[in-house]
Amino acid sequence: MSRQGLLIVVSGPSGTGKGTVCKQLLAAHREISYSISATTRQARMGEMDGVNYYFLSKDVFQKMIADGEFLEWADVYGNYYGTPLKKVEEKLANGHDILLEIDTQGAMNVMKKFPREFMCTYCLRL
Repeated sequence: MSRQGLLIVVSGPSGTGKGTVCKQLLAAHREISYSISATTRQARMGEMDGVNYYFLSKDVFQKMIADGEFLEWADVYGNYYGTPLKKVEEKLANGHDILLEIDTQGAMNVMKKFPREFMCTYCLRL
């Protein structure tokens, strides 16, 4: 019987060092998969769809919200950001540990949806 993967959540406000912590964690533990978020913002120079983010239109994102397809999502300064639920569930079911780098609002929503025994949360505080 294979084990259920662990959902690892690194959470904190913008600028607290979430990205730095995640990069170090991923470098030290190559078995951990990084969750790719979806967003409605435009791609920045060098960003690639499906690598850095899934870049979606607002209409598609809103339909996914209505259909319950996000583990968590937020409207941040007029752009949507969210974690596609299906991809996370598939990886966890296959025993892969998943790392989410999200804001505190998103972390609270994740905690409501996932049992504590499958989740490890680390909140960055100033």
